[in-house]
Amino acid sequence: MTSDIEPTSPSPKSEQADAVLQATTLSCRYGDQILVSKLSLSLNRGEVVGLLGLNGAGKSTTMRMLCGVLLPDSGTVRVNGFCLSESPLQARAHIGFLPDQPPLYNEMRVAEYLKLTARLRKLTGAAVQRRLAAVIEQCALGEVQRKLIGNLSKGFKQRVGLAQAIIHEPAVVLLDEPGNGLDPQQQESMRSLIRSLGEQQAVLFSTHVLSEAKASCDRIALMRDGELETDQLSPNDNLDALFHGESDSDGDGDGDGDGDGDGDSDSDSKSG
Repeated sequence: MTSDIEPTSPSPKSEQADAVLQATTLSCRYGDQILVSKLSLSLNRGEVVGLLGLNGAGKSTTMRMLCGVLLPDSGTVRVNGFCLSESPLQARAHIGFLPDQPPLYNEMRVAEYLKLTARLRKLTGAAVQRRLAAVIEQCALGEVQRKLIGNLSKGFKQRVGLAQAIIHEPAVVLLDEPGNGLDPQQQESMRSLIRSLGEQQAVLFSTHVLSEAKASCDRIALMRDGELETDQLSPNDNLDALFHGESDSDGDGDGDGDGDGDGDSDSDSKSG
């Protein structure tokens, strides 16, 4: 479906000179299926960008390529000047990633788990405790920091997942469907967290919910059928006309869905 919406003029935030992440012509295939085709996108410090698209548009595949979990067939990603394919350790050190299923250990307590993730991110000594205290406060985890992760609500588990993504103070934060499965109050808490992160870091989050993108973003990147149609939409644009209400449905779906046509259920075989 073609769009007759004219993107708004880029704000100063969207100038590539300030980009901390620059993706250039990323493509990914699985067999004969094109999952993502020649996608280019930049992220700048101090902004929140929403990657908006219906289920199966290629959002999760894109997020996995941007964080280095999935190797693209072609194209490059640079993070703070480091090429993700040539200098993966240096590039990944500047990325925080929350996948659609948070990488949590249910048998661990919250603070214990976050200390572990801090050490895995090469933090040592006093820096571990400093960042632990900071993310517990930022993600409002104080009341559950001594509880087992397996006993937490969905909302608190998402907050713990976000805390592990930012504990090393990354320049770029990538969030794959962070509002999925949350009740309205939890969704609003997540929006507030995302907006606060966007004050200092570059944040990209994927969503299939139009209202979520409108409420949280400085600008919106629109994906359809594996292609990025534009990354310069404003939350104030008439985006409803693009979706006819389809993406505003909360439903019971799992976001970009791994197996909903995005091809992600199979694409793990390509990751390195």
